[in-house]
Amino acid sequence: MLFEPRLRAGLADGSITLAFRRWRRVQAVAGHHYRTGSGMVAAESVDVVTPADITAGQAQAAGYPDAAALLADLRGDQELPLYRIRFRRLDEPDPRDVLAATPAGTDADAATIAVRLARMDAASSHGPWTAAFLAQIAARPAVSSVFLAQTLGWERPEFKIHVRRLKALGLTISLDVGYRLSPRGESYLAWANRQPAVTGQDAPG
Repeated sequence: MLFEPRLRAGLADGSITLAFRRWRRVQAVAGHHYRTGSGMVAAESVDVVTPADITAGQAQAAGYPDAAALLADLRGDQELPLYRIRFRRLDEPDPRDVLAATPAGTDADAATIAVRLARMDAASSHGPWTAAFLAQIAARPAVSSVFLAQTLGWERPEFKIHVRRLKALGLTISLDVGYRLSPRGESYLAWANRQPAVTGQDAPG
């Protein structure tokens, strides 16, 4: 579930407690935790409503001055179900942020990351990509994904999806523009750069 950047202040201070979405298939579950871009929230209820059900108070709790402004800003086919998600702010860090801030402190930690990345490379129709992505982000922090994708010869939407997979491992951090390596990513890349290159003769066959 995605939250607009304009709502981050209200999400962070707890003044925004509702979201409305038109979904073909429900994308939030009561009891589950979600990232907002400024912390974590817990979904307390997910209900199907009609536009007429939305009160001025509910609109304000979703970050709008009134119901008309909320409805005007809703995306998606008007024939789709309209969901009201009630949530509360959680006073706990995003687990991905904790992971990203934790360096790969031992060879075993780094080797475990290497295995995960090798599996991601093997599963990709593009062939190996993780090393190139990490190297590019390390060399060009805070550079737009448009230019990073062009440099690597990828379409931007698919490039961003793959960067999110690196972020899920705690290796990258998203910036307002572009990305940078996290402390975990930096320590892993330093370890990887110290490893001897595998030659064709050495490679398992």
